[in-house]
Amino acid sequence: MAKAAPAEQLKLLELQGLDAKLKSLASRRRSLETDPRIEDLQAALNIANGELGAAKMAVHDAEAELKRAEADVEQVAGRIERDEARLNSGTGLSKDLVALQKDIASLNKRRSDLEDVELEVMERLDSLRERQAAQQKIVDDIQGSFGAIRAELDGQLAEIAAEETVVRGRRAEFAAGLDAGMLAVYEKTLARRGVGAARLFHGTSEGSGMQLSPGDLADIKAAADDDIVFCPDSGCILVRSPEWV
Repeated sequence: MAKAAPAEQLKLLELQGLDAKLKSLASRRRSLETDPRIEDLQAALNIANGELGAAKMAVHDAEAELKRAEADVEQVAGRIERDEARLNSGTGLSKDLVALQKDIASLNKRRSDLEDVELEVMERLDSLRERQAAQQKIVDDIQGSFGAIRAELDGQLAEIAAEETVVRGRRAEFAAGLDAGMLAVYEKTLARRGVGAARLFHGTSEGSGMQLSPGDLADIKAAADDDIVFCPDSGCILVRSPEWV
């Protein structure tokens, strides 16, 4: 059975306190790293970016359609300009001039129809651009919220990291002054059980929170003061003191 002076064993409670603090800090860090707000905002941002991409594509397609409509109008306007120039020159047979007049009238009707199409596309494009701008604002707002929460979490994580550094330094300094054999038993128990040491207080193991059975208590009381004894339920080292009987 491993042994250590009772006064040395009492020091394990302070070491356990430091380890409990580190465990608490690690738990807080994991909680911050898995903050549900980040996951929710990321999901919302993915959806918003998808809708923004669709809005941009719709604007792109409408702009291309508008260019085609403008080109069609310009083409017909060019033909009208050329035909009117020929008509105004007065050269050619009368039947040719009459045909030009009919062609110009037909082209003017065609231009009017194309301009109506052009106007409809322009109006639709304006609406699509407004939709894109509104969707961009949604994305910007989500990114702003995301950034604010991320900055808040990063600040808290930095505080935890700084506190962990201080506690680890105190632990290393404190552990260096402990009995090496006892420390080795404690470290092994901590790694395996999650708790290295706890008080045996009025028959209750503070490692498990349970009252020990009369048989277990009898065995522990029969052990020498310098024996390292363990909680039968949690497996941690039980630190004893006459004051806690």
